[in-house]
Amino acid sequence: MAIGLIGKKVGMVRVFLKDGTAVPATLIEVKPNYITAIRTKEKDGYTALQVGAFESKEKHLTKPELGHLKKCGNVLRVLKEFRVDSVEGFEVGQELKVDSVFQPGDLVDVVGKSKGRGFAGTMKRWDFGGFPKSHGHRYHRAVGSIGNRSDPGRVWKSKRMAGHWGNEPIRVQSLVVLDVLPEKNVLLVKGSVPGANGGILFIEKSRIAHRKSQRLKLNRIKPTVENLIKEVVGNEGA
Repeated sequence: MAIGLIGKKVGMVRVFLKDGTAVPATLIEVKPNYITAIRTKEKDGYTALQVGAFESKEKHLTKPELGHLKKCGNVLRVLKEFRVDSVEGFEVGQELKVDSVFQPGDLVDVVGKSKGRGFAGTMKRWDFGGFPKSHGHRYHRAVGSIGNRSDPGRVWKSKRMAGHWGNEPIRVQSLVVLDVLPEKNVLLVKGSVPGANGGILFIEKSRIAHRKSQRLKLNRIKPTVENLIKEVVGNEGA
C-alpha cells in the first residue's frame, strides 16, 4: 500500500496522439496536500498517513478540528487516511505535491461520489424490464412481486426496489496516468472518473496493479503514454 492524494475533478478532455488517435482523459486538479497525522503500529495498531487538502478559514471548522490541525500548521477542510506499509521518512506538516507521488504510466484507483439522481423507480435505478405494455395491464413500470406470503413472510434485505439513486462512493480501478503537470497541479488520467465537475476525488496507487492482467495492459498501452502530446485540445467538460 502507498500514500495517495486528494484532488478535485476539473472535467474531461481529448488528447491527440501523434498518429491522430483521440484518447479520452480526465483532468484532476491536485493542489499541494499536507500530512496531518501519522498512525503507527505501536500506538494505533496499524500504519497509515492522514492527508489533508483544500485550505479553508478557521470559522468554517470546529475547535476540535482546529486543535487536530494545529501541529500541521494548515487549516484544511478535507482529510483522508491512506494505509501505508511504513511511515518512515514522513512527518506531520510535510507537503506532498502531485509529481512526488505519481508519474506518467502509473496505475491508480480513483474514488469519488457519483452524481446524485434523486428518487428513481426500479426501471431507471436497476434497469428492470417492466411489465408488458399491451392492453389489459394496469401496471407497466411497477416493481412487481417483492416476496411470498408465508415464506419468508417479509422482504429480504438488499432487495432491489425504488429509492435514492446515486451520490454514493464509487471506486474506478486501474486508470493509467497519462501525464503529470506539476506547474499547474494537474493530473491527467485515461478514461472517466466518478462524480460531477468540481467533486472531491481520492487518488491512490492501484490495488490491483500487481495482477498479471494489469501488467499486460500497461505493456500494451505503454507506447500510447510515451507518444502522448502534452497539448490538450478540445476541452469538453472543464
